Amino acid sequence: MDTRIGFGYDSHVFKPGVPLRIGGLTLPNHEGLAGHSDGDVLLHAITDAMLGAVAAGDIGSFFPPGDPRWKDADSAIFLSLALEEVTNAGYQIVNIDTTLVLAAPKIGPIAGEMRARVADLLSIDIDQVSIKAKTPEGLNLDHVAQCHAIVLVERVREADELASMSAVIETQRQLEDVVEDLLSSVHGVPKKRTGNPVYDTEDIT
Repeated sequence: MDTRIGFGYDSHVFKPGVPLRIGGLTLPNHEGLAGHSDGDVLLHAITDAMLGAVAAGDIGSFFPPGDPRWKDADSAIFLSLALEEVTNAGYQIVNIDTTLVLAAPKIGPIAGEMRARVADLLSIDIDQVSIKAKTPEGLNLDHVAQCHAIVLVERVREADELASMSAVIETQRQLEDVVEDLLSSVHGVPKKRTGNPVYDTEDIT
């Protein structure tokens, strides 16, 4: 399989007295997100999507919520592990698309900074990361932050694999040249233009 897709979802309830961490950033807000780690709902969803893309389990498989080692841990650690799993499976990230669902704070004004942070954590370009936000209108979920994430990954081709592909392409071109010569000589079919000049450039005065 040359490309694979992973889907991730996470949700955390708001809780007073803790910092609000989303997308690797600390946001000004009177409440943060409850969780065994730092409660970063965006990084958790992306982590699960990346692990899912290469069928490596989920975030709880690697970081059980009851393990004291991960108490208040920075979720960038989880993201780094997921990136390692993707790399070890022979894939690389093509793009990430996410949607945050929360009543507050407003994500739009800081979405660019958040995209840059996620891109930096994953060593990819900012245009490979999309972060959108919606409000949970009519769902009575103003006390909860949710995130949906989709990750597309593609298989990384090794140097010898690329060389093999190049050889196949060259062979195909040679075959096309032979067929074209036969059609020209036997059936009088004119050869395709090669794009080369029909005149001698050395004669231009």
